[in-house]
Order: sequence, then C-alpha cells, then structure tokens
Amino acid sequence: MEEKLTRLNKYLSEAGFCSRREGDKLIDAGRVTINGIVPEMGTKVTPSDVVAVDGEIIKTNTEKPIYLAFNKPVGIVCTTDTNVEKDNIIDYINYPKRIFPIGRLDKLSDGLIFMTDDGDIVNKILRASNNHDKEYLVTVDKPISQTFINRMASGIYLEDLDRTTKKCSVKKIDSHTFRIILTQGLNRQIRRMCEYLTYEVTSLRRVRIMNVKLDVPVGEYREFTEKELKTLHLLLEDSTKIHEAKTAKENTTRISKASKERQTRDTTEHKAEPSRDDLKQEQPIRENRERPIRNRRKED
Repeated sequence: MEEKLTRLNKYLSEAGFCSRREGDKLIDAGRVTINGIVPEMGTKVTPSDVVAVDGEIIKTNTEKPIYLAFNKPVGIVCTTDTNVEKDNIIDYINYPKRIFPIGRLDKLSDGLIFMTDDGDIVNKILRASNNHDKEYLVTVDKPISQTFINRMASGIYLEDLDRTTKKCSVKKIDSHTFRIILTQGLNRQIRRMCEYLTYEVTSLRRVRIMNVKLDVPVGEYREFTEKELKTLHLLLEDSTKIHEAKTAKENTTRISKASKERQTRDTTEHKAEPSRDDLKQEQPIRENRERPIRNRRKED
C-alpha cells in the first residue's frame, strides 16, 4: 500500500508550525529539510519522512486546533520570525504552544487579530474573493467631510500598489472618527487611502473579523467560543464553495471567449484568402485593365 503524499508547505501547516505561505518562504530560504536534504519547492512528503526546520524536527499535530482572539497593542509586529524582530507577536503573547497570526495588523495599529496553529484555515480567511468583513475604527488628524466619506466608500486608486480599492462601507462617527468595513487586505490599505485624500491616520483599531468581535483588553487574548468557531467554519465553507463556483465560471467564460476569438480569427483569415476559382476569375479582368492599348487607329 502506497503512503499518502502531502505537499511540504501543507505538511508544515497541518503540523501547526506555520501557514502555507510562511512555509513556502521557509522552503525557498532553504531552512526546511526532508530526511536531512534541502528539497525543491513543491516537494511532497510521506508520513515516514523526517521534516525539520532549522534542524528542529516537525511532528504532525494530532491535538485539537487552537483559535485565539488577541488584542494586539501598538508597537507589536505580526511576524513569526523572532530572530529578526524583537517586538514580535509570538514573544509578546508567549503562548505555551506554537501558534501564528492569521494575516497582519501593522505596527502602528492595534486591535483584533486571530492566532492559531491551524494552517489550513489561514488562506480561507485571507482570500479577498471570499469577501470576509474586517471592521475598523479610525481617527484622523482633521475634520471629516462628506466628500471624504464618499470617496473612501467608492474606491481609491493606490498608485504605489497599482490597485483600486473595492467599494466598502464607511460611516462617520464624530468629527475626526469613522468606521470602515473592508473585504480586502492590501498593505496599509486604510492609511494609504486616507493619505491619498490628504488625511493622516492618528489611530487605527480593528474591532471585528467576520463574526468575531474585539472584547478583551489591549495585550490580552481569549479562546474562541464554540458558537463563534461553529459560525466561522460555516462562513468559510460557504465562501469557499462560492469561490470555487466563481472560479469555475470564470474559467468556462475564458475558454468560451478564447474559442470565439479563434473562430472569428479563422473566419476572417478564410475570407481574406481568395480561392483558386476566385483568382482565375479575377486574373483576366486585372490583366485587361493593366494591358496598354496598342494599334488603336487614329480617328480622321
């Protein structure tokens, strides 16, 4: 009986070591080995293989996954590389088991971020096409106008990212504070949007991700409730199905469009090339037209 093969990045995520994306970075950096050998990207492993990161053997996680709602303070960086960043989220939270953040919240921002050892859930939550809500309370440096609210809600082209933000919900709270609900996760998105409109963010706090609300003091965390976890998995299951259906439809449309383009091109080329019969019919006419007139009698 053949042993089950698993992609290396998935193996690392299922073991609760890191997300698949982080796993790819570790593999690309040559920090992962299989049976003592540095593998290529995309390599698959069996349960009997010995996988290690920086010499530390990674074992499959057979325990119940961990899901935490953490209120990240300002000044803490959402990275798992504790050797590079001293003010990192892993050392700060100091959880007794290996966990990692889902997504990011920049150093100057605070609020809700998920921590887990379930690598498979990361991409499902972060995939922008699934339209998962993330809600923020933002304070800026000058009074908010209705034009500002309308522009933020309608989408803004960010030149340095070469992306236009998706339409979103924006509501004014007071003269300097607004609430915004995003389904995207572009780098420093809210700050960039405000900068484009000549506003500077002085405070940015994430207060909700999907169905989980921020309800713990800064610097503290709690486990998901059973109700939250059940609802979260239902939302992820539904959005994944929608994503797969949408992808299949886009692929079908793309193939259909390509077929029509080929058909049109073939028809055009066919019309552009005259048949031999056409050439035979046109040739005498062309020759008569181009032949010089000779021996014409002069009229008296």
